[in-house]
Amino acid sequence: MTRLTLVRHGRSAVDPTTAPHHWDLAPDAAPGLDALRASGLLPRDGQWYCSPEPKAVATAAALTGRTVVEVDDLREAERPATWYDDTAEWIAVVRRSMTVPDDSAAPGWEPATATRRRVVRAVRGMLDDPDRPAELVLVGHGTAWTLLIAELTAAEPDLAAWERMTMPDIAVLNVSSSDGTASVVRGFAQ
Repeated sequence: MTRLTLVRHGRSAVDPTTAPHHWDLAPDAAPGLDALRASGLLPRDGQWYCSPEPKAVATAAALTGRTVVEVDDLREAERPATWYDDTAEWIAVVRRSMTVPDDSAAPGWEPATATRRRVVRAVRGMLDDPDRPAELVLVGHGTAWTLLIAELTAAEPDLAAWERMTMPDIAVLNVSSSDGTASVVRGFAQ
């Protein structure tokens, strides 16, 4: 069995003129990251991986003094520099991306099916590595982790959990070595 800890990055520095994959952490992200680091929820052993997006790299650096391997395929769903001032509209578009996963939920958005395939392929590669440690920590993004959890647990994406996620946040799964299925030990926003 492998224990998989999924960390959603800290609070983003939103820049409506730049695509979200270029965003860094907000100047006020440190208290949330400090609280997560001090919480005792992060494993002391294991290998750390993260998305190459600046907010994920900075989150990983703030949470551990260990080596963190950047994995390109752990990035969030690709989205252009389109900003939604209306939170309800943003939530509706993300929900649409997961309920109609083969289509772009908005112009320029990567379909959720493509995001899911990419992220799952990367994580399955880590889980299939016979030399992997018993614990893996992945630092990344809310939509990507929602789709990954759905795949590993053979369930629909938990949109209510996605809406409750905070920045940062953490979920923990136990992944079976025999068949690769997972059970959620700790969900996001708990």
